[in-house]
Amino acid sequence: MIDLFSDTQTRPTPAMRAAMAAAPVGDEQRGEDPTVNALCERVADLLGMEAAVFLPSGTMANELAIRVHCRPGDEIIAERTSHIINFEGGGPAAISGAMIRAVTGNRGVFSAEQARAAIRPPSRYFPPTRMIEVEQTSNLGGGTVWPLTTIREVCAVGRDHGLRLHLDGARLLNAVIASGVSAADYASGFDTAWIDLSKGLGCPVGAVLAGDATTIESVWVWKQRLGGAMRQAGIIAAAGLHALDHHVDRLADDHRNARRFAEGIADLPGVVVDPAQIDTNIVFFDLADTDRTAESVAASVERRGVRIGAMGPTTLRAVTHLDVDEAGIEEAIEAAAEN
Repeated sequence: MIDLFSDTQTRPTPAMRAAMAAAPVGDEQRGEDPTVNALCERVADLLGMEAAVFLPSGTMANELAIRVHCRPGDEIIAERTSHIINFEGGGPAAISGAMIRAVTGNRGVFSAEQARAAIRPPSRYFPPTRMIEVEQTSNLGGGTVWPLTTIREVCAVGRDHGLRLHLDGARLLNAVIASGVSAADYASGFDTAWIDLSKGLGCPVGAVLAGDATTIESVWVWKQRLGGAMRQAGIIAAAGLHALDHHVDRLADDHRNARRFAEGIADLPGVVVDPAQIDTNIVFFDLADTDRTAESVAASVERRGVRIGAMGPTTLRAVTHLDVDEAGIEEAIEAAAEN
């Protein structure tokens, strides 16, 4: 199966498995796992932060950050397609009692002016605006890279209004490779930021959330409360260290493959996709000009050995990653052409 459903479908490479098997371990919850500690130090340094914590998932990273930044009744500004709105089971409301004010940006990116306009004035009638969230890259925006200038302008608005700032860095390293901007530069205006290990980096599990030492200590309290503390977690943290050493630069391969896939399907009858808008490893394409549904096409190409995601009545998404090479992309293009 050529699996383009998501970059979360990656499997650990043999070299990653060997690193995991050889990892020194200890009690992560007590701060005694040397491999977890090394990973947290590495990511904190990568993001220019004081401290970091290893977590089971990126969703937990987002939710713990929201919990320590917000009080019940507070409001978060986020783009309407963001992961915290669409794919976290209502976590901000359920866990933190927080509301979200959705901003409609351009391909997942909103401006400083939009952020400023979304901030509530003080009033007993309004939920107090507490936090601004940015998702880099924007998943539903099509893997769009937030420009550094835009991020800095949005962060400046937040600072001017005394707000907390959180960076959902699920595909931050894709943005780094695509733009040449460092992860620390992207994260520099935020109170908290994280990177995912189980997407483009190809690890089986995990994310690392970073911030100042006081914030991360507060995150640890909620990590404990929500059952996220682990024991000999160095076995999975070792995958993250291996990925940071070996799987970051190769993200450029995924970006080339995504553009090639978009180019290969762009001329198919009724398919709407703009290869020039493929920033990273995500390709959205639309079938509105055909009589086909996304579900029917996804099922048809899966029978041909290619898995893609139906994201709406006529919209599909393909996501490239280290388990799909150039030959796999060409086969996926052929499968699309036949269906």
